[in-house]
Amino acid sequence: MAAADRNDAYATALFEVARAEGNLEKVEAELYQVARAIDGSEDLRSKLTDQALPVELRQGIVEELLGDRTQPVTKALVSFVVGSGRARDLPKIIDLLVQRTAEERQEVVADVRSAIPLDDDQQARLADALSRRTGQKVSVKVNVDPSILGGIVATIGDTVIDGSIRRRLDQLKESL
Repeated sequence: MAAADRNDAYATALFEVARAEGNLEKVEAELYQVARAIDGSEDLRSKLTDQALPVELRQGIVEELLGDRTQPVTKALVSFVVGSGRARDLPKIIDLLVQRTAEERQEVVADVRSAIPLDDDQQARLADALSRRTGQKVSVKVNVDPSILGGIVATIGDTVIDGSIRRRLDQLKESL
């Protein structure tokens, strides 16, 4: 079985477990944040994927990282994937789960990078604006990225909408 097929199989399994637990939306949001944390930390990624470390130690890292901040099922799902030796693919698996969840709701996913966290009202207004622009119902997933300085960068499939201050400064620099 190809790696992409295995990732899809894991995503499907995680999706089905979260749906069976009755809190798919909450678990999906928590898993998305876990994936971004792993993407953003070389140290965490290295520890979770280090095959020289016993699996119990890697799962302990998950337990310590997530603690009481997530649903028990979220912690169990991440621990399961890490324990299965698939931690390297965990962000990809989670992204497939997020995509599948959005498709079930007949939505597209907008990965949004923002310099600051967005509250629920801001996310709802952004989703509405992106929905009007794309003509599709949009599910917004926010990742805080201070490097963009301000504004947002939204990615929907292959489309990137860059409203960041960093981009504006780069454009100004080029024009000077």
